[in-house]
Amino acid sequence: MRRWLLALALAGTATVVLGGCVQTHRADGDLTDDWPALPTPRLFVPETDACLLRITAVVQAGTYETVDCVRSHLAEVVHVGTFAGAAAAGTRPEPGSPALRVARAECDQRARQVIGGDWHAARLTMNIALPSVTAWLSGARWYRCDLAETDSIDNTRPVNRVGSLRGALVGDNPLVHRCFDPKLIGDNLNYMAPVLCTEPHRAEFVGVYEEHDMSWDQFTRSAPQAHRRCMTLIAAFANVPDNDELQYRAGSIFYPPSQREWEEGDRGVRCFLWSDDRKLTRSMRGVGPQGLPIS
Repeated sequence: MRRWLLALALAGTATVVLGGCVQTHRADGDLTDDWPALPTPRLFVPETDACLLRITAVVQAGTYETVDCVRSHLAEVVHVGTFAGAAAAGTRPEPGSPALRVARAECDQRARQVIGGDWHAARLTMNIALPSVTAWLSGARWYRCDLAETDSIDNTRPVNRVGSLRGALVGDNPLVHRCFDPKLIGDNLNYMAPVLCTEPHRAEFVGVYEEHDMSWDQFTRSAPQAHRRCMTLIAAFANVPDNDELQYRAGSIFYPPSQREWEEGDRGVRCFLWSDDRKLTRSMRGVGPQGLPIS
């Protein structure tokens, strides 16, 4: 409506200013043919390969802001994907929905391509951001994958960093989990203090396994199963037999995702070799039966 009023006002002004000097423009009775059509409104889609000052579960176009990754930032966008098929036809996906699990799997894959490995193997965390409900109702069907550095294996709260995470897991990088000296209160693990593998320690990161077809409640009741799967990773990491004697060589510590992350589709369980009876002063990677003897 505002564009129509502007057209009428300009036409009237031109008649007054130019009248008596040149021939006035003769209207042809069609008020629309002299104006270009308005462009089709474009839905907001966040940028990829950009860095963020804040992490949010919902992205609003009005408050959207990115910074150059050489500046201090809290997270880096590694992918912007699109919901398709049945996931795009219904309401906005919620935690626990198949659509969000598919999005999480795509985020994991793209993150591996960007950083050169599994982000679970480092001090990193993944956040999935969605459009607002209003934007979804207007047709927005994107999801954003935000990768952030964390303070430690125990504190997964994102921290500010400078520089892109691209290629972060290629070569020797301090973000990668290696050796730890666990701090206990009684028989309970309090926190994992990272140390050099040449320093005395009792734990070492050995890998990640993916859990499938299991609810969060089921997982919390199946610690022996998680322990057994981590023991298989320990045997492969240390190059020792995965048999009944393995329990006399090492134990396990494992870190699952949080309940929220689990329900979003993150099922990566981090596994650590645990030496209860002696301090280690080297990595146990490939040491064989003599390096990790039966005790």
